Amino acid sequence: MGQITRQEVPAKLTWDLTTVFADDQAFEEAFAALRASLADLDQYVGHLGDSAQTLLAGLETDLQIERSFEKIYVYANQKYDEDTTNNHYAGVYAQTQDLLAAVSQATAFFQPEVLAIDEQTLATYLEDQALVPYRHFFDVLLSEKAHTLPADQEALLAGASTVLSSAEQTFSALDNADMDFGDVVTENGEVAELTNGLYGVMLRSKNQPTRQQAFTTLYDAYMSLKNTFASTLSSTVKKHNFLAKTRHYQSAKEAAVLSNQIPTAVYDTLTDRVEKNLPLLHRYVSLRKEVLGLEEVHSYDLYVSLTDDVDLPVTYDAAQEIALKALAPLGDDYLAVVKKAFAERWIDVVENKGKRSGAYSGGAYDTNPYILLNWQDTLDNVYTLVHEMGHTVHSYLTRHNQPYHYGDYPIFLAEIASTTNEALLTDYLLKTYDDPKVQAYVLNQYLDGFKGTVFRQTEFADFEAWIHDQDAAGQPLTAEAMANYYGDLDSKFYGPDLTKDPEIAYEWSRIPHFYYNFYVYQYATGEAAATTLAQNILEKGEAKRYKDYLKAGNSASPLEVIAKAGVDMTEGAYLDQAFAVFEDRLNQLEALLGQAK
Repeated sequence: MGQITRQEVPAKLTWDLTTVFADDQAFEEAFAALRASLADLDQYVGHLGDSAQTLLAGLETDLQIERSFEKIYVYANQKYDEDTTNNHYAGVYAQTQDLLAAVSQATAFFQPEVLAIDEQTLATYLEDQALVPYRHFFDVLLSEKAHTLPADQEALLAGASTVLSSAEQTFSALDNADMDFGDVVTENGEVAELTNGLYGVMLRSKNQPTRQQAFTTLYDAYMSLKNTFASTLSSTVKKHNFLAKTRHYQSAKEAAVLSNQIPTAVYDTLTDRVEKNLPLLHRYVSLRKEVLGLEEVHSYDLYVSLTDDVDLPVTYDAAQEIALKALAPLGDDYLAVVKKAFAERWIDVVENKGKRSGAYSGGAYDTNPYILLNWQDTLDNVYTLVHEMGHTVHSYLTRHNQPYHYGDYPIFLAEIASTTNEALLTDYLLKTYDDPKVQAYVLNQYLDGFKGTVFRQTEFADFEAWIHDQDAAGQPLTAEAMANYYGDLDSKFYGPDLTKDPEIAYEWSRIPHFYYNFYVYQYATGEAAATTLAQNILEKGEAKRYKDYLKAGNSASPLEVIAKAGVDMTEGAYLDQAFAVFEDRLNQLEALLGQAK
């Protein structure tokens, strides 16, 4: 039976967007009003430095325009995601993208004009009582002053942005559109074209030859273009280093992390502590070798489950009950928001024809924090539900405790809230289901997630720092040089029980995150912090401190915010605690699988 249409989905399983705009007419009226209001900014162009009152009025006008746009965007985006084949809402979404461009253009003057105000004059303005609530907002803005160029040079760099981004655009076109991996024979004997999606499926096959075939076929394709990918990655690294030097940073790493108010100590502490705990990953690889009965463990053996899938069908109604019980340690006030999400239709639950795939938590300051799901009755989907609920409650508590200008939070903090919920669910499942098969399955899922997020992303972070350092030192980033370093790095991470496949040395050629400019380390810090926070909530009753972080939004720097929950991310203690949890659960899985050391 095919997928149901949008019209066939029961209303109770859809999100209620009438709380954003009552209908399309109300949306269109707000759209037109916002477009007309863009002219309200004209009176402030060139005058923000005239007085404290003018600065405040310009700021409030700017923020109101952005706030109004966000609500418009949520309605257009969610309507489009409901059914991407609906031509009307596809058109509405396209018009909203055009409005975004107009809003960005109208507000572009604000930051450079504030930065151009004489420092003493601006300091005097910020003593005005009406501007005091915006002090941190301006502190963040002013932190960029030392790295902001004169207006004509900024305009020159902005104009060159497309040219400077050509290398990653080339990589994306190759990786997403032009790569032909060839055909493979699937586990059921069918010949099929290998895609990234099928590759992931085959790598989890219980049959090693199936995994090996997918691995070698995929990497043969990347290796055939190794010099092209070395060129695109090298060009992107040169761009990062050029922009960092131009903006007076010590390095591209410093430029990337400081622009998010994160000191480089966070990055360096992560790579240092992970390296010290690599023996735990080596043990996990050794466990794989024994449980899977392999003479040799290869890179393509690192993703297959060590346990059989558990027959634990979970309906959406049952999942709601599990979520409420798993998240109970966070307190009744936290659960009250979760119950609101369930009762007030913040969640679009089931698949329908044309619906956007995957899952996310969205919304804006003046809307509910909506969740999109494509529900299947599996335990994995319960994890997805609590993950997205973590984002949603984070957004709700931030928006209900902060003014608009502090009513959001950075990516660095976002994944901590969602992953903490996953950690609480894992603890609940392990305490609730005494079936050894279920326990082993949950432990295996946890360890694989930690391996992929903390260890693997830190391996990426190490490589990313190395390629930027090499280029800064004048060393050419050839395919051979990068393969030699990456191959040795991979062997160091996974240990002596991993047989070194020559193909894995070219894994760098297929990782899009290396074009994102020091982004991946945040996955690892987020997972580790979430593991630690969940333990603190469960064992020390620190739910209130945790919720203080959820309520803080952008009212302070990210490190100051997460410190409210009891984690100092410039020190390694939170990582040590996370690795202790990993080791404890590795011990449990070894015992359950009869492989205790």
